[in-house]
Amino acid sequence: MKHSSLLYFLVLTLFVSCYDIEKPEKPKDLLSEDKMVDVLVEISIMSSAKGINKRILENNGIKPVEYIYKKHGIDSMQFVNSNTYYSHDIEVYDKIYDKVKDSVTKLRDKYKAIQNKEKKKKEKEKKELKKAELKLDQNLLEKETN
Repeated sequence: MKHSSLLYFLVLTLFVSCYDIEKPEKPKDLLSEDKMVDVLVEISIMSSAKGINKRILENNGIKPVEYIYKKHGIDSMQFVNSNTYYSHDIEVYDKIYDKVKDSVTKLRDKYKAIQNKEKKKKEKEKKELKKAELKLDQNLLEKETN
C-alpha cells in the first residue's frame, strides 16, 4: 500500500513539475526556418568532415562552427536562441530536420553521381590506353617479323 501511494505521488509530481514549461519568447534576431536549415546542413557536413579530417582542418586554422556562423552572418547566441525557440514546437522542428535530411541526401547523391562519372571516365581512359598499348605492341611485333 505504501509503495503504490508513493509511486502515485511520484508520478503526480512528475506531471505537475513538467506542466509549467513555457515556450521561450520569440527572439528579435530569430533565424528563418530556411536559414536554420542551411546552417544545420552545413554543421552536419562540417561535423562529418571534422570527424574524418580534424587534423587537416586544425592545421589550416579552420574552426568549423565559427566558419559557418561567419559565412551566414550570425553569431552563436543567435543560433542557440533560434534553435531553442524552434525546438519547443516539435512540428516545426521536425519539419526543419526533415529539410536538413533531404538536403544532405540530395548533396550526397549529387556527389556520388559526380564520383561515379569520374570513375567511369577513368575506366574509359584506362581501356583506351590499354587499346593503344596493344596496338603499339602489335605494330612493334609486325615490324620485328618483317
